[in-house]
Parts: sequence; structure tokens; C-alpha cells
Amino acid sequence: MFGTQAQRRELSNGFTFQRPNWRPTAARGGSGGPPTNTATTTRAKEPPSLSVKFQDLYGFTVEGNIDDVNVLNEVREKVRQQGRVWWALEASKGANWYLQPQISSLVEGISVGSLKLSVLANTISLRRLIRKGIPPVLRPKVWLSVSGAAKKRSTVPESYYDELIRAIDGKVTPATLQIDHDIPRTFPSHPWLDTPEGQASLRRVLVGYSFRDSDVGYCQGLNYVAAFLLLVMKTEEDAFWMLAVLLENVLVNDCYTDNLSGCHVEQRVFKDLLAKKCPRIAVHLDSMDFDVSLVTTEWFLCLFSKSLPSETTMRVWDVLFNEGAKVLFHVALAIFKMKEEELLNTHQIGDVIDILQTTTHHLYDPDELLTVAFDKIGSMTTNTITKERKKQEPAVMAELGQRLRRLNSLKDEK
Repeated sequence: MFGTQAQRRELSNGFTFQRPNWRPTAARGGSGGPPTNTATTTRAKEPPSLSVKFQDLYGFTVEGNIDDVNVLNEVREKVRQQGRVWWALEASKGANWYLQPQISSLVEGISVGSLKLSVLANTISLRRLIRKGIPPVLRPKVWLSVSGAAKKRSTVPESYYDELIRAIDGKVTPATLQIDHDIPRTFPSHPWLDTPEGQASLRRVLVGYSFRDSDVGYCQGLNYVAAFLLLVMKTEEDAFWMLAVLLENVLVNDCYTDNLSGCHVEQRVFKDLLAKKCPRIAVHLDSMDFDVSLVTTEWFLCLFSKSLPSETTMRVWDVLFNEGAKVLFHVALAIFKMKEEELLNTHQIGDVIDILQTTTHHLYDPDELLTVAFDKIGSMTTNTITKERKKQEPAVMAELGQRLRRLNSLKDEK
């Protein structure tokens, strides 16, 4: 087994969070904003069209222009300001007020009259705050609380994770073989994930979960999700429980099973929602015979971690862990909505893909994305999406069954 128990519990990520220094910014104080270490890139006086590289808050190398850097600096200033709001609430409501019992974001139709006013007020305040962004320093603790991961972990002995890792050490399964194949390809340029220590930590989390839930085992896409969880949560055990609550409670069932039936259902639901929320886009893409799942399957399987800048992804995950899987639909629809006019002017499938990929890779301002997602897309309750899923499940299962029969028929012919 790699490393001691103490080493496993607290990761030494081995990289410094960096920020570009195109303009003076306030040093980090009690606001919980990002560190002020500077990246050595290009001076601000150079033209905005110049392409530059720099490290973002989570250690990823980003390539963009000076306008992109300025957007990131403005976003990080908002993060610091938002952090001050969180600290002020801690001062007035007490430390860790957001860890108090909240209304479950996944249960709707609850009677407000049956709730204590303090719980209701905290829940409303927390929902509003989380949509504006959780300060990075508080993110691990808040995620564990609002997602239900801390509660899930409390139902097993404290030694559960350590014993699991010891029990599976050296065991080989189809899942472990695939994990070993995928880990070197998981964000290979990241300064910590591309080290022996980082890869060993990621492997333990993924292999550990593959033994916890043999029905899921391992599916490509989970490597990127688990990698992001490690970068945010800092400890393997916390990342493991966040992965567990994500797959067992937050996302729809069977998203990552062998036949990906849950993911196929989500794609059909998304197509229906696109037709309702963005009808002009849906009609135009249908006329081109463009299947949106060519793009959106990766969005849903990787939870945008391979598409959006890391800091924007974390803002999406802030809301995802608090409000549930409906957030993925809001965000996916918002990306299409933001580029509606450009998409309507396309005539080639390749152009559609280029627009969507370019858009996601340069969405450095999460507020812009989330404002469209929640203010311009319109309401979508969890119950509504659940009904849509139930409507799509029979067709998906019939299609998968037919595919399986064809495969078996081909095997018999051989």
C-alpha cells in the first residue's frame, strides 16, 4: 500500500496555487480568497490578443489572452468579497452555522409551516450564498455537509476507508486494470496529479469505490471527477465519501454502470428540455441531424470537469452538491442559450461542435454562466425531471436490450 495512514489522510499536493498578476490585487486576508502567489507570464502592457499561459487556482495550466486573465481577476475579487459575507454570517450566526440541519435540496413539496423559522432562514440564506460561490477555504467542509457525505460517513466505523484500502491492496479486477490504464491520462499536465503521489492517491479512491459498489465498479469519466474531488477536498477519505454521495445520492442511478443506462436517460431528458427551453436551437439542430449527445454526454459523465475551466466547474459543483442533479440540466441548457444566435447561423455539424467547445473552454466567469442557468432558463424542479426520466426509461431500456441481442447474435454467428 502506498504511504502511511497519516500520509493518506492529508494530501501533500506538491503544487502552489497561483494567480496571474496583470493588475494589483488585495492580498489574501480573512476573506478566504485565493492565494496571491504570482505566475510568471507576460506583462500587462502587451496587446490583449496575445496568447498567454498561467496557472489557475487549482493548479491547471490555462491558455488564453489578457482579457481572459482580467476576467479571472475580477471573478476572484468577487470571491474575496463573497468570502467576507460568509465570515460576517459566521460572526452573527455562530461558527459553522451552515452545518446546521437544512431542508434537503432533493426533497420537494415539504410543508414550510412544519419547519422551524431558523432552519428555513438558514436554508434560504445558504442556497443564495452557494449560488454566489463558496469560498475555496470553506468548500471542503460545506460540500461534505450539504451533499450528505458527512452523514453517510457517520453511518460506518471511522476506520472504514483505511480498512477498505488495506483489504483491496494488491487485488486485480477488470475495474482496477481499466483504472490503471486511465490514471496516467487523467489531466497529465497537472503539477500534482501527474506525480507518483497524486496518481497513487487517485488510484486508491477509484479502486476503493469500485470495491464498495461492484455494480458501478469503474467507468471512464469517474477518473476526472475523482481527480477534481481530491484537489478540492485535500484528503483521500473526504474525496472518497464525496464520490460515494455523488454516485449514490446526488446523480441519477445507473449513470456509470456497464450499459450507462442512466446516462442515456439523461441525454433523452436533456433533448426534451432543449426543445422546451430553447425551441429555436432544437429545431435548427434537428434540421442538421445534429445529435446533441455528441457533446453533452461528456458534460454529464465528467460533470463538466473536462469542458469548463476548473474554477467555473467548482462553482457548478457548489450548486450541484446542494441542489442535486437538476443543476446539470440548467448549466447545459445555459451553454446552448448563451450561444443561441451563433448556433442558429451554423450549417455544418463541425461548426456546432466548435462553437460549444470554444464557449465552454473560455467560460472563465461562472457568474455569467450561472445567471443564465437559473435566471433565463426558467424553473425546473427535481420532480419534473424525475417524471421526464420515468417517461424516457422504457425507450432507453428497449434500445439497450435490442443492442444486446444484436451483439449476442453476432457472437453466435461466429
